[in-house]
Amino acid sequence: MKRQKVRSSSGPSGFREVNQQACVVMFVRSPEKGTVKTRLAAALDDDTVVGLYRCFGSDLLEVLSHMTFGLRVSFFPADAQRKVADWLGQGHVYTAQQGRDLGERMENAFTAAFADGFRRVVIIGSDSPDLPGEILEEAVSSLASSDAVIGPANDGGYYLMGFNADRFLTAVFRGIDWGTSTVFEQTMSILNRHGYEVQVLGHWPDIDTYEDLVAFMHKHERTPAGRLLTLDYLRACVKMKER
Repeated sequence: MKRQKVRSSSGPSGFREVNQQACVVMFVRSPEKGTVKTRLAAALDDDTVVGLYRCFGSDLLEVLSHMTFGLRVSFFPADAQRKVADWLGQGHVYTAQQGRDLGERMENAFTAAFADGFRRVVIIGSDSPDLPGEILEEAVSSLASSDAVIGPANDGGYYLMGFNADRFLTAVFRGIDWGTSTVFEQTMSILNRHGYEVQVLGHWPDIDTYEDLVAFMHKHERTPAGRLLTLDYLRACVKMKER
């Protein structure tokens, strides 16, 4: 694959150079009540939860739109492309998630991206709206010399997983207790058992609970308005409650 130019908001010409050897796949769910961020719904009303989730995805996509690699938005459920594209914009490559659980859907997303010719593929979730572009660049770059890359989340899961095409290992998506605090530990155990050279990135928090939201706001107390949609949305919610 060669580098190609794609239209973007980056640069004066409206185009950016994209390395089609590498790809980041962002996993998202259709922003529907009762289906996204269900643990947050225990503390917040459904409309607020959906609004937050929409901000999460938009913030991440803004970062990804300036990166130097290919991008795919992988959506769930499989019939939700129109709703997701209306949310995130029409100018992206959309692919439906296929599989009975998260592991199978990730495995299939990697397989499809490698089949399309990408040599380095990274999958991220949509629960870390302030994930820096530097971490994504490090993840993709590390696959030039490592078999795999993983970013541990503070809750015991991971926010990022990537593979070099020649060393793709399907075993890491099977028999995992998804949604528990042992996902990262189980995944690393499998990678180590197979003798993989793994680049482990720094920890980064997902936002799954009300406590995570509070920590996010404290972390960004000095972040100016307009930098993160998620932060602006939360501040607006707080102001409304204070009235």
